[in-house]
Amino acid sequence: MNPPTVRLEGIDHVALAVRDVSESSRWYQKVLGLEPRHAGVWNGVPTMLGVGTTMLALFPVSGAPRPAPGSDTLIMRHLAFRTDRDGFVQAKGALLAREIPFHFEDHEISHSIYFEDPDGHRLEITTYEV
Repeated sequence: MNPPTVRLEGIDHVALAVRDVSESSRWYQKVLGLEPRHAGVWNGVPTMLGVGTTMLALFPVSGAPRPAPGSDTLIMRHLAFRTDRDGFVQAKGALLAREIPFHFEDHEISHSIYFEDPDGHRLEITTYEV
């Protein structure tokens, strides 16, 4: 008999280490429209931001930040947010208006744009409405 599998509902949060929690919080709210969650708890560490049922937990980096590892290191490569076609077009316009560089990729089943937050975390916005 096989052991049971874990029953999940989805991703609750992704924890990111950032240089300045307040600055990153403002950036994610202003650029991606994430909303503060659980404000006033834990003295702001982590600072929680969310959209739908997904949240980011922003933690201050301890010590001096080191450069991102190369492609030969086991790490999370990027964090992808999903949107519909209209949201995708709007996202491209919002990034252009804020002069945030991004690049487009056609993945056949989806379209994606890739860009970085102020700490260099690679982000993706994708739509399956191609």
